[in-house]
Amino acid sequence: MKLEVVTIGTELLLGHALDTNAIDLGTALAAAGIEVTRRTTVADKPAAVADAVRGALERTGAVLTTGGLGPTKDDLTKQAVAGLLGRPLVLNEAVLRHIDERFRRFGRTMTPSNRVQAELPLGAEALHNPRGTAPGIWLEDGARLVIMLPGVPVEMRGLLAEHVLPRLVARMARAEREPRVVRSRTVRTTGVPESALAERIAAIEDALGPLTLAYLPSIAGVDLRLTAWELPPAEADARLGEAVDRLRTELGARCYGEDAADLAAVVLDQLRRRGWRLAVAESCTGGMLGERITAIPGSSDVFVGGVIAYSDAVKAAVLDVPQATLDGHGAVSEAAVRGMAEGATVRFGVECAMAVTGIAGPGGGTPEKPVGTVWIAVRHGGETRALQRQFLGERDEIRARSAQAALDLLRHALLEARLA
Repeated sequence: MKLEVVTIGTELLLGHALDTNAIDLGTALAAAGIEVTRRTTVADKPAAVADAVRGALERTGAVLTTGGLGPTKDDLTKQAVAGLLGRPLVLNEAVLRHIDERFRRFGRTMTPSNRVQAELPLGAEALHNPRGTAPGIWLEDGARLVIMLPGVPVEMRGLLAEHVLPRLVARMARAEREPRVVRSRTVRTTGVPESALAERIAAIEDALGPLTLAYLPSIAGVDLRLTAWELPPAEADARLGEAVDRLRTELGARCYGEDAADLAAVVLDQLRRRGWRLAVAESCTGGMLGERITAIPGSSDVFVGGVIAYSDAVKAAVLDVPQATLDGHGAVSEAAVRGMAEGATVRFGVECAMAVTGIAGPGGGTPEKPVGTVWIAVRHGGETRALQRQFLGERDEIRARSAQAALDLLRHALLEARLA
């Protein structure tokens, strides 16, 4: 089944809000075997909404909208759709009772503007929304289908899971003897440029068909997303599994996981298997590395703590980095970062430590050490390994890349120790 998505809201066009609904819809609909062929965002204007819905129906015959179902004057989605399809709005008594009961439950009186939310295009079916006052709307116009959902993310997700997806799957089952799906798998890499990955897997890329391969670069690395389009479920899973295995074999240690894998979780698992504890010493990342680690549930059985040694005085007093090292080599140097990692190991009494120091900018760079210069070190088994990286980007990007690089350096060190 093919379908278009229209997200409605002037705030989305102005950049005042992220369009998380479009992301959630794309993921959920694809998992159900529905191909989203186009996604459009329009302002809270009836003509813009009607034009987007009209175009979607002409192209695919099915459209799902989010937003514009609230009680205020700029919530005009169903009015625009009703006008487009020539259907008057009529009061739905069941929806009106739900809205009134919801207000009473919170000790409030329903306003006249909320009564408008109980009006639906003639012939439309209300989708019960227990999380809010605006119902979802399911409207079939001959062979054409219009689904309207609220823009509040938690309400949209609930209606999608509880009403829309089951109905769409049933609709597809009636239309096809054999169900077909759109499914994706992702291989995650970090520390390797997109161009280098492309060269590495060029020889096998054509053999991955009929799957498609997309390169998705980000601050964390490059994800390789494989997608099976409109294949029977068993065949899609089998082809995706084979392709993932082939990519992982080709990439080796460049790959750290699949799908939603988090590099911090991968590192914690490696340490947990060894029974090792971890500490961090951070300068330019200012706690980002510790945050990455503690965001993982269960990290407390491995992670002990850390020091944000932003000033040279803290590096010397807390981590015992020799003042002569800081004076002679500078805080952003191999000698300093080695001292930080070794000091954290001793200070926390752990088997493993990571350290980061660098120049995140926008100021502070020199010709010898420009903005983006970062030194990273890991210590385990009585040995310290240090690495210099030169990162591009704004301040927060450099800091985030530094934390990711530190985790990856430790991952590689632990892999090599296991293989030694």
